[in-house]
Amino acid sequence: MKKAILLFTILLSILSSCNKDDNNNPEECYSNTNAQTIVHDGLNREYVLYIPSSYDGATAVPLMFNFHGFGGSASDYMLEADMRSLAETDTFILVYPQGSCLDGSSHWNACPTGNGNKSNADDFGFVEAMINEISSQHNVDLERVYAAGYSNGGMMAYGLANYKSDLIAAVASVSGSMLDCTGPTSHPMPVIHLHGTSDGVLPYNGSSDWSSAQSTLDHWINFNNTVLTPTVTINNNIEHYVYDQGDSLVSVEHYKYIGGDHVWFSPTFQGQNTSELVWDFVSRYDINGLR
Repeated sequence: MKKAILLFTILLSILSSCNKDDNNNPEECYSNTNAQTIVHDGLNREYVLYIPSSYDGATAVPLMFNFHGFGGSASDYMLEADMRSLAETDTFILVYPQGSCLDGSSHWNACPTGNGNKSNADDFGFVEAMINEISSQHNVDLERVYAAGYSNGGMMAYGLANYKSDLIAAVASVSGSMLDCTGPTSHPMPVIHLHGTSDGVLPYNGSSDWSSAQSTLDHWINFNNTVLTPTVTINNNIEHYVYDQGDSLVSVEHYKYIGGDHVWFSPTFQGQNTSELVWDFVSRYDINGLR
């Protein structure tokens, strides 16, 4: 609990404190192994790229981004939220981007237009630059670019759904929250949201600083014109809610982890772990909706 309270305090300082400049010396807040580097907005930005051995370049393949939480490093997060075996099996390119430094901790600037924004990092532009770089070197299906993330990384996924929807086909948030800068999403957006009811950092029922899981779901349910009454399945102390039949046949899904903390979840649902649940959902869609 003390750790959760500390992290909550740190997150508040990011989004609610006075204006501060970015400190982008990576030596001060993260360390990655085998990272790629790209110059964007005058800064050296890093990402860990995984090309599966099953990729041969003959066929265009999906591109999956997975964003670490506040204070994280891309290479460490890859071990925690590991999707590499899925990339091998289903042949997609996997990217773990690195957030830039703010007051000695890595972060994602997920709400640059919001009233609470205190960072100058152009992370949306960084994502677009990675897409351009990777697709120039590999055969990428640009209609199947997906974004997932944990905690502050989940905020980043929602930020992309709102402000870079022309690039993103579907998004996933694990123990994350959507910030108050909902934007001009250009197409029906499939969304999967995983959240624990005992999350001490981003409370499941929300707070004065964070939106609740249900309010985030309601935004996308209404935007996508899905059914209002979900189909509910319960397994392993996890409740699964499916709001389907939306525009372009997209759906909004929610996994509610009863007693779950602020984590990338380890319990399985009907034999699938968190990475599998995320990939199984987003991979059903392309930029035009249900494939």
